Amino acid sequence: MKVFDLACEHDHRFEGWFGSTQAFDEQLGRGFVECPVCTSRAVRRMPSAPRLNLSSAPEPRPQAQSARDMEEKGRKDQKDRKDEKGQKGGEVAAAMPTPQQLQALWMKMARHLAENTEDVGERFADEARRIHYNEAPERGIRGVATREQRAELEDEGIDVFSFPLPAAAKETLQ
Repeated sequence: MKVFDLACEHDHRFEGWFGSTQAFDEQLGRGFVECPVCTSRAVRRMPSAPRLNLSSAPEPRPQAQSARDMEEKGRKDQKDRKDEKGQKGGEVAAAMPTPQQLQALWMKMARHLAENTEDVGERFADEARRIHYNEAPERGIRGVATREQRAELEDEGIDVFSFPLPAAAKETLQ
C-alpha cells in the first residue's frame, strides 16, 4: 500500500492510500481523487519522506496535533504562565495553529454539524420559517438556500449562516 501526501488547488492537505503509484495516476486521471474538504479534483502529490517499517525504528512523531491535544497544550501553557508575583499571567496570545491544524478543526466542525443537524435540502428556507414561527419542532437544520432566500430570512429576523459542508463530512472516513 502506498500512502501519498496530497494537496488540492486550495492547498488543503490530506493523505491518499493507493495500491501503487500507477493506481494513483490512473485514479487521478479518471477524476476519482478529490479533496475531502472542498471536493476539488485538481489534486497534486506533495513531497513526502518514505516510512520504513523496521522493528528497531522508533515510531515517527506526527506533525499535526489533534484538536484535543491543542486544547490540552493551551490549558497547560496558560497554567504555566505566571507573572512575577506567582499569579496567573494576563492574556497572552496563544501560538497560531498550523494550516493542517486549522483544516483538522474545520473538518471536525463540519462533521459535528452534519451529525447534529437535519438535512432538509432545498426546503431549507421554508423549514427555517416553520421553525421560527413555531409551526414545526425546534431543531438544527441544514440545507440549500439562494442568496435571495437568505436575505429574506434575515429580513424576517431568522438567523442563518453559510457553511460549505464537504461530502466527506457527511460520511465516515477511514
